[in-house]
Amino acid sequence: MELLREFCAENMTHVPAAIEAGARRIELCDNLAVGGTTPSYGVIKAAVAFAREHDVDVMAMVRPRGGNFFYHEAELQSMLEDLSLARRLGVTGVVFGCLRERGGHTALDLEAIRRLTDAAKGNGAGRAVGTVPVEVTFHMAFDELGAETQLQAIDELAALGIERVLTHGGPAETAILDNISHLHELVDHAREKLTILPGGGITWQNAEHVANLLGVHEVHGTRIVRW
Repeated sequence: MELLREFCAENMTHVPAAIEAGARRIELCDNLAVGGTTPSYGVIKAAVAFAREHDVDVMAMVRPRGGNFFYHEAELQSMLEDLSLARRLGVTGVVFGCLRERGGHTALDLEAIRRLTDAAKGNGAGRAVGTVPVEVTFHMAFDELGAETQLQAIDELAALGIERVLTHGGPAETAILDNISHLHELVDHAREKLTILPGGGITWQNAEHVANLLGVHEVHGTRIVRW
């Protein structure tokens, strides 16, 4: 199976070159300096139009700000509106992550995730939003969870209908190859439930090597293709 390379794009600037170089999916965001936030209407519309001409998928980030992933109700409402807009513009999927404090530890905010996922899939209150269900990736907010809780988190995310988890397999400052053992554990546990999408420090130079070590068919990064 050919390796799918997901290019993390900050606006439209490098999208054409990335697709020409072999990217088959685009994660579209703004403001990578803070880890990515929601792209604008115009950027989403342009990226979807260009990518569709080249049979490439677009996943739009839904994140109202930088900083932590603990969102109050007003922020969640804005995320639902942004998700609705991205869906109407024809994205393949959306990318988000919501966390909360529970028992002195960081945990999934399952209620917020459920509401956003329902809106993406057109379930319940989300039925009137857009016309086509879209995929959901849970982004690297996942890496804020304790390693000992991540397997259970995978089960919970899969039960909500999430297709993919983007993870570095450890703290952001660690090298991806230092996290292979834990990533392997996540991949093995997630099999038949959802897709583990490794990212952070994966480039066009080491993508095949990392994918082979993990037995995965998708990788993510800002330098995932060479142009």
